[in-house]
Amino acid sequence: MAYSTSTPVGQAIQNIINDLPQLIAVAVVDTQSGMAMASHSNSPTLNPETAAAYNAEVVKQKHKAMTALKLTNESIDDILITLTTQIHLLNLVDGGKKFIYLAVNSRDTNLAIARDVLRQQAELIR
Repeated sequence: MAYSTSTPVGQAIQNIINDLPQLIAVAVVDTQSGMAMASHSNSPTLNPETAAAYNAEVVKQKHKAMTALKLTNESIDDILITLTTQIHLLNLVDGGKKFIYLAVNSRDTNLAIARDVLRQQAELIR
């Protein structure tokens, strides 16, 4: 367990685990550094700290693309990556300074539920 429920970020992680007990992994990530502020994994093969670093790069590259496309009046709510059997969702919070990374099995959790759970917890992280 790489979080403490005595912090808002850790409490958000615990709430997500409570709402989505079958999740594969979850992390709250500092976008600039790519460091996980809190994380948890139910999978021995998915390291949420490693995923945090790579997904921070995804967020940064999407911001660069938006700048290049002059999408100045837009902001990223979330980034969805669908795999063969998994859903990976990056929900940006605090003006994009942080994001919640969630990986779930697509058989266990549908996208609408995953998005709703992350949006509810985003308030704790702001």
